[in-house]
Amino acid sequence: MPELPEVEVVRRSLNEFITGSKINKVSIFNKNLRYKISKKFKKSIQGQRIISIFRRGKFLLIELENKNLILIHLGMTGKILIKRKFHKTTVFTDYYFERKIIKKHNHLELQLSNSVDLIYNDIRKFGFIKILNNKMLKFDKHISKLGPEPLTSAFDYEYMKEKSKKRKINIKNFIMNQKYISGLGNIYANEILFNSSINPKKKAYKLSDNEILKIVCNTKNILKKAIQLGGSSIKDFSSVSGKKGLFQQKFKVYDRANKSCLKPECEGSIKKIYISNRSTFYCKKCQKIKY
Repeated sequence: MPELPEVEVVRRSLNEFITGSKINKVSIFNKNLRYKISKKFKKSIQGQRIISIFRRGKFLLIELENKNLILIHLGMTGKILIKRKFHKTTVFTDYYFERKIIKKHNHLELQLSNSVDLIYNDIRKFGFIKILNNKMLKFDKHISKLGPEPLTSAFDYEYMKEKSKKRKINIKNFIMNQKYISGLGNIYANEILFNSSINPKKKAYKLSDNEILKIVCNTKNILKKAIQLGGSSIKDFSSVSGKKGLFQQKFKVYDRANKSCLKPECEGSIKKIYISNRSTFYCKKCQKIKY
């Protein structure tokens, strides 16, 4: 599943292709995604111009001139394809090995005024697409409970200290909980905790002030670097511009089980365990729980 950096890269890429264009035709081939595409969807967006594209956590939002929003969550296998008619090419935004387009998994197509078709393709149909009015966004069940964006000033030492001080869950689950911090998933949680020298099993309320500061700083630094490098090409993620992400080349702990720790001063090795059924990687030596 794409995390904040990958969704942000897609957002920036889509911004280049579709912002300012008009939605000439809407074709729904299969409305049965995680949630059914509503009956009012086509009427609400057809003929509208795309004003902007923004992101909230792992969600993409396409703003239209009539104040409606198209809310997209890619789920596990959802991807947005851009079909350029003049170039006779299709640009992939997916992050999987499979590069072949299976048309039966094309569930939605928007034909735009700039001779571009936007296609939503989803094999497992865990993603979804909703239509919202701009005024109702803050009340939407997917958006309203999201914590602050980690790259904004709202996510700082004071916020992290206040939210974690009474939480008896492990720190990995804490930073992956979207109501505390929006956009983080398994890959970046592993990397953030490794760079902070914090054991993923440590309870959130037991964090020291210095550890809290490390988490905040490393979260911002790692996410910025990942966006700069185009995200992580796990199973061949590529942006809508067709460029593959390179951040996976910078992984220090994720998917490195039984390999040597990359910290120069450490002679430990990376261990793989499961926390809440998610693969978790940490160094047995430099991420020991300290009481």
